[in-house]
Amino acid sequence: MSDDGYANDEPEFNEDFDEPIDDFDEEPTFSDNEDNGNDAGANGNMNHDFIASGDPAAAAAAAQGGSKGKLEDKKIPDDQRNTTPYMTKYERARLLGTRALQISMNAPVLVDTGGETDPLQIALKELQEKKIPLVVRRYLPDGCYEDWRCEELI
Repeated sequence: MSDDGYANDEPEFNEDFDEPIDDFDEEPTFSDNEDNGNDAGANGNMNHDFIASGDPAAAAAAAQGGSKGKLEDKKIPDDQRNTTPYMTKYERARLLGTRALQISMNAPVLVDTGGETDPLQIALKELQEKKIPLVVRRYLPDGCYEDWRCEELI
């Protein structure tokens, strides 16, 4: 026993233990499945930020190339959309969080802040005035998707 009255609870050092050896010779590579901004919106704007919503399996299949055709072929035209024009609470939360993060990283604010400094409150104000420059992409079970601009959603 030691002088403080406690037994030595530490495990003993084993000299025969071999450390595991990492036999990785090369760095892992990651591939981005982005379309490099080739999607043009209904008004011809390029470089929209898309917020994915809907069927996650269909979104994953579309990102990997899907079962039939290119990603551009699976876009449903605006006049043939089937989903409701109502923003879900999940889409709202994702839009606000994404926009608040952008504002906190010094993205330009699109409304008069009125002295407000909280990025989430500024994002809420932008949403109320329908000024958020993001697009909600709703994936459907068949792999197609619909794009909704924030101005269009209620």
